Amino acid sequence: MRVLLSVYDKTGLEDFARDLVELGHDLIASGGTAAALEAAGIAHVTVESVTDAPEMLGGRVKTLHPRLHGGILADRAQPGHLADLDAQGIEPIGLVVCNLYPFRSKPSIELIDVGGPTMVRAAAKNWAHVGSIVDPASYPEVLEELRRDGALSDGLRRRLAAAAFAHTAAYDAAIANWFAAGEDATDLPATLHLSLERAQPLRYGENPHQRGARYREVGEHSWWDDVVQHGGMALSYLNLYDADAAWRLAHQLADLGPVAAVVVKHANPCGAAVSADVLTAYDKAFECDPMSAFGGIVALTAPVSEAVAAEMVGNAKADVLIAPSYDDAALELFAAKRKNMRVLSAPAPRADRWHLRQISGGWLVQDPYVFAAGREEWRVVTAAQPTPEQWRDMELAWRVCAWVKSNAIVLVAGGMAVGIGGGQQNRVTPGEIATARAAGRAKGGAAASDAFFPFRDGLDAVAAAGVAAVIQPGGSVRDDEVIAAADEHGLVMVFTGERQFQH
Repeated sequence: MRVLLSVYDKTGLEDFARDLVELGHDLIASGGTAAALEAAGIAHVTVESVTDAPEMLGGRVKTLHPRLHGGILADRAQPGHLADLDAQGIEPIGLVVCNLYPFRSKPSIELIDVGGPTMVRAAAKNWAHVGSIVDPASYPEVLEELRRDGALSDGLRRRLAAAAFAHTAAYDAAIANWFAAGEDATDLPATLHLSLERAQPLRYGENPHQRGARYREVGEHSWWDDVVQHGGMALSYLNLYDADAAWRLAHQLADLGPVAAVVVKHANPCGAAVSADVLTAYDKAFECDPMSAFGGIVALTAPVSEAVAAEMVGNAKADVLIAPSYDDAALELFAAKRKNMRVLSAPAPRADRWHLRQISGGWLVQDPYVFAAGREEWRVVTAAQPTPEQWRDMELAWRVCAWVKSNAIVLVAGGMAVGIGGGQQNRVTPGEIATARAAGRAKGGAAASDAFFPFRDGLDAVAAAGVAAVIQPGGSVRDDEVIAAADEHGLVMVFTGERQFQH
């Protein structure tokens, strides 16, 4: 069998090529691949000697030739194809080994591979007769079948072809997205190209009867790939979904701290706090709603010590804990007392380019949510002016509120959330829920609303909690009435000019 090798990633190349020669196969190699085989003393012939044509255009043309592609594409079951090969003096090629220029890591016109994808697609199209290898990880399986059977099975060739087309599809998607990124940034791109690979099996989906897995963009590395699980049960779909929300929120609060702690349940925060130390931050976050914290996700932005672990073990169990790192004693305590809790260490989260959500027959695409308006753009609209402590509580309430499902009200006092109400169809009920959960702890604190108050009744509901300051987007036709109500209650009110719905 003739084998054509043209690889950028030369991992395992020498051993693989040497084994092929020992099994009696003839090698054809191009450019740098030929140079590597020459240096290793492995018998081969060059592409130029087969095509009788030199590389040209600075390497842009070297494998694009009928003597190669005829040998790859010929259907051995078609007498006419075999006659064409014979008439042109072309020998069939039974295996193509090719991976592509690293466009994703160094995007440029010269790293847009042309000959490589052409060979890969040709071999994959003719999978009934030709094997196509795009990943060095496939070398052992290919060699095993060649040693055992002297040829590749139909099943392996088909799997290799599927991997080959996935490889070229992902490559083209990266190139298309690169070109699109250079277009007018004032609009969403006309097309989006996603190519995903399964990165992590999960215990199950949202419910045990649903399958679930974590996927990532091909060739990309997310912060989730660097997460280490130190103990506990296998992760499920919702474990990752909720932990992602908790970790991102915690990192959006950390600069207020310097340590942040967040408790999330069903993708909604049920506790959040900032403090100078991790133990205090955790205690305050847990105190917000201990009942809802049962079975929730805890995210801490500082290393977990034995003292923090002991505090957690004494509280209602969490399903997942995510933090930057752990003391050995903390891990030992969790292993002994919380053996089912998933204990994760993780790097800081990274921003996504787009947020996509599936609907029936399509996708919704938007920019990821960011806090577009900074504090310098906020506007005090009441007679009362905020104190430094009220500014801090309002800022914490505002950031937490962005992660609560709409309609949302968050009450904060002394650097901790004390009442959270969300997921309601009106603006009064979440205030009543938050007030009830605060149970008097919001007195002198701040309230945040994720959208404007359409009537004063929503403001009255949060004023009943005893807060001294309210932060909201503003923008209602009745803003004047709501401001007057705030003045009537003696409240500070700040407009951000920015709505932050979450659904």
